[in-house]
Order: sequence, then structure tokens, then C-alpha cells
Amino acid sequence: MSELSSREAQLSAFDRLLTIMDELRAQCPWDKKQTLESLRHLTIEETFELSDAILENNLNEIKKELGDLLLHIVFYAKIGSEKTAFDIGSVINSLCEKLIRRHPHIYGDTEAKDEETVKQNWEKIKLQEKGNVSVLGGVPRSLPALIKAMRIQEKARGVGFDWEKKHQVWEKVEEEMKEFKEEFNAAEEAAINKEKATGEFGDLLFSLINYARFIDINPEEALERTNLKFIKRFQYLETAAREAGRKIEDMTLAEMDVYWEEAKKISES
Repeated sequence: MSELSSREAQLSAFDRLLTIMDELRAQCPWDKKQTLESLRHLTIEETFELSDAILENNLNEIKKELGDLLLHIVFYAKIGSEKTAFDIGSVINSLCEKLIRRHPHIYGDTEAKDEETVKQNWEKIKLQEKGNVSVLGGVPRSLPALIKAMRIQEKARGVGFDWEKKHQVWEKVEEEMKEFKEEFNAAEEAAINKEKATGEFGDLLFSLINYARFIDINPEEALERTNLKFIKRFQYLETAAREAGRKIEDMTLAEMDVYWEEAKKISES
């Protein structure tokens, strides 16, 4: 049978993983020592590794990283069972019940004819479940600021607080850009009020993220692609300079720009 196996084979594989987890927790010195807290930073690292694999569209690496994340989920559940708090079965059943509750258009009598209605229903049900006073109460405080801005905007949209047309969102971007430029003119050399400038720049970024969301661009993914593009071009510059017997720190900006333009041509070809 192929690796894309039957449900029976999938369940057998999951049972095998649970057995291995039990054995490691009982016998391996490292695994025996781990706690919920000690695994936390490792889980974050594994999540970013999965993100890298997705950005690279490397399906084999995605499979490996999903396995690593699954191991962490099983590990947390094992520790939870030792504390008699929860186990992998209660984790899965809780998830199943939540999915059924939050899809009343599938498992109930609610109608949802488009994706937007599904999202709105999800946020309303989630708000009821958590008992949050604020729609934004479910946004994790520790999220990176860019992702947090996007989630805040999505949650506000889920209850109808959003622009109606994309040109309105772009006008807001232009308004924030105009305010920033007038307040902190790049042509002037005078010292700026850093605290005020930080606030205005934050407003500008927030409006750009809002526009990206409105036209279905993930701003985190867009920025990361640019980061990777910059890294690739800069490393080409470093390699080319080294092959020419030059030290990059001794080169002028104009000299470095020659290699930078070469890198751009290569990446665009």
C-alpha cells in the first residue's frame, strides 16, 4: 500500500506514535526531564521551521516539520495525562466538539453561503464561548506586532467593523502617509520627536496592513518574501566582492551597488 494510506493505517500509525511517546517518557533521560514550560520555546522554533518549509514550497520538509509539531502535541498531552488534567483523547474530542459548534452551517440549521459569513459566525461563536467582554480579547498578547495587527483587523471585520470598498482603505493609507510626511519631512535635518514619530509611523503601518488584508495579501508573508529576497541579493554581493579580492567593508556604496544590480538581474531572469 502507498504511503498515502487508509484510515485504518493512519490510526495504526498514530497508535504507534503514542506507544513510542510512552516509552520515551518512561526510559529516555531527556524526555523524562521535559515540562510544559521547557517544551514551549522548542515548539515555537518548530513552528517557524514549518513556516520556512511552507515559504520554500518544500513538501518533503513540510512533512518532516509537521511530524515534529505532532510530536510536541503528543508530548504536551502526555504531560497533561500525568497531571490528570487532560490526555490526547480529551484534546482531540475537545477539538472535534469545537469544530462542530463553530460550523453550524454544516452541523446545524444556520445558513452560510460564502466564506465571509463563515468567518463572521466563527468569531461570534468564539466570543460567546470565551465570554470575552471585547471582540479583541482573544488576540494573544505575545503575537508579533505585524501578525497581531492583522488578527485585530480580522476580528473587527468579523463583527462588521470594516471599510466597505478598497479605495476607502487606500485613501486612509494616503492620509496617514501625508500626515507622516508633513510632520516629519525627510528633507529637513532638524531633530524629530521620536515618540510622536513612532506613533505616526505605527498608524501608517497599520493602515498598510489593513489594505493588504483587504486585497487578500498576507502582509507577514509579503514582508518575509522581501526579507529572503534581500538576503539572497546581499549574499551575492558578499560572494562577488570576495571573489574579486575585495572586502565589503572597504567598498564604497557605488561599488557595492554594481554587484547589487547584478544580483537583481539574476533574480529577475
